[in-house]
Amino acid sequence: MNDDLQIDPGKLKLLVQRALLEDLADAGDVTSNHILGAGQTTTAQIVAKSAGTLAGRPVADAVFRKMDEALEIDWLLDDGAKLQPGTVVAEISGLAHSIMAAERVALNFLQHLSGVATLTASFVEACKPHGVQLLCTRKTIPNLRAVQRYAVAVGGGNLHREGLYDAILIKTNHCKLVGGIGEAVKRSKARSPMEVEVEVRTLDEMKEAAEAGAERVLLDNADLDAVGEAVRTKPQGVFLEVSGGVSLDTVGDIAALKPDAISVGRLTHSVTAVDLALHVKVQ
Repeated sequence: MNDDLQIDPGKLKLLVQRALLEDLADAGDVTSNHILGAGQTTTAQIVAKSAGTLAGRPVADAVFRKMDEALEIDWLLDDGAKLQPGTVVAEISGLAHSIMAAERVALNFLQHLSGVATLTASFVEACKPHGVQLLCTRKTIPNLRAVQRYAVAVGGGNLHREGLYDAILIKTNHCKLVGGIGEAVKRSKARSPMEVEVEVRTLDEMKEAAEAGAERVLLDNADLDAVGEAVRTKPQGVFLEVSGGVSLDTVGDIAALKPDAISVGRLTHSVTAVDLALHVKVQ
């Protein structure tokens, strides 16, 4: 697992509040309200129905505890654990009404984030023999960035900039707006001590960015020949990131060329959820 395993507590609290409000609104769980006894208790298990890598335990835990602090939650696996159909992930005991009301929100987070970690782990495995970093991107589902980045870290991936506020990445549209790569880098360097990364499409643009003082370049949507040439000819000390259209079928070939990093948007925007279910144990 990655060392960047943390979720900002404030962001997590707000996310859980909004998610529960979306599902319960003011009326709460009307089905459970109508059919369950006020003090009825039960025990339930979260069980994997498909293979994958577990991620999202702190988020699901926060959902159950926000619903009812008295619930007893026994997590049997840590995030990063490998799942197979039938694997028991956790056991929850307490008021049946509380468990049922929190079930779907908790599982939605757990399934999606486990999907992110599972896909990330597959990409990391392909890059590992070549010592190339795998990075996530800002292509996250709105309001889920903090937890999706956490899941990427669980899967062994590395974290790129968190938002527009914490790193400079000059993209093609920026260059168009100010008259070119050189001018964009010049303005950045004049106004900030931050490292500058520039999105480039050709080797000439890579050279221009480096000569202007950029410390990092992002080569976007390049074929293998172009990536190989970029690795061979990049200026000394410049960090080379490759991105654009990277799939599990191609990431190994790209990594074999040894750029410094490969960034993959689909880690967060195009994952398949790991199937998990909550089963009430018959009392």
